Parts: sequence; structure tokens; C-alpha cells
Amino acid sequence: MYKHILVPIDGSSTASLAVERAAEQAKAFGSKVTLIFVISPYPFAHLGGEFAVGQEDYQSAAVAEANEVLRTAKAKLDAVGVGADTCLQKASTVWRGVAQVVQERSVDLIVIGSHGRSGLERFMLGSVTQAVLSHTHVAVLVVRDDKH
Repeated sequence: MYKHILVPIDGSSTASLAVERAAEQAKAFGSKVTLIFVISPYPFAHLGGEFAVGQEDYQSAAVAEANEVLRTAKAKLDAVGVGADTCLQKASTVWRGVAQVVQERSVDLIVIGSHGRSGLERFMLGSVTQAVLSHTHVAVLVVRDDKH
């Protein structure tokens, strides 16, 4: 049914659960899996040129963290017999990075973890999952952590 599953990850416990659900779906349908970590290329853009050094340090640290999270998730899939590609995407927002990869790689299912924030916390931080649901036109499986 699903040929290509995209799993946005960020190193959180809900992202780890999404990887597990994606593995189940991939096994059931013989799907290809791509793990994606999105980082902002310009987190200090609004702060001015004096933050250029901070920008370089951020990029280096963000790429290192993303690669480690991707490596760990890929190993988890490999351990259960599901091969996966990894993608480090740079975009101004996570949903934009996800939407771009959905189009470029003919993804037909997104499996994404939701932190389940509500109230003021959701207002202040936004909802990546809600934005992905609003801006993509493929099936989305939302995975929540039952502990929250």
C-alpha cells in the first residue's frame, strides 16, 4: 500500500516511537524508509552580522547532532531488518523541509511523533505535526507517547 515512508526525527522519545511504527509499516508493506532530520540554516538571521561566528558554531553542532540522531535511528531500523536512507535537510522550518522531501522523493506516508503539547506551550512553540498535516498532501500517521 505504501511505497515510501518518511520519518521526521529529532532525537526525542516520540520520534523514536515513530521510527518503531515506521518499521512495522515498512515490514507490512515492503516500503522504502527515509529518515529525515531538519535543521535551520539561519537560526540567528534576525540577530545581525555580529552573530556570524555563532552561526558557524551552530551549524557545526547542529549537523553533528543530526548525523548522530540519524545514525542511531538507522541502526534501530537495521536491527529489525528494515533498511533506510537518511536525509539531513536544511530549511527555515521543519514542516518546509519535510514537505520538500515529500515532493522530491515521492513519499506517500509520513510517520511522525507528536509531543502532545497544548495550551500556552503549543502556542509558544507551535506544532510541527500540525504544520506537516496542513502543508503536505500525503497520508500521515501521528504517533504519540502514551506516557504524556
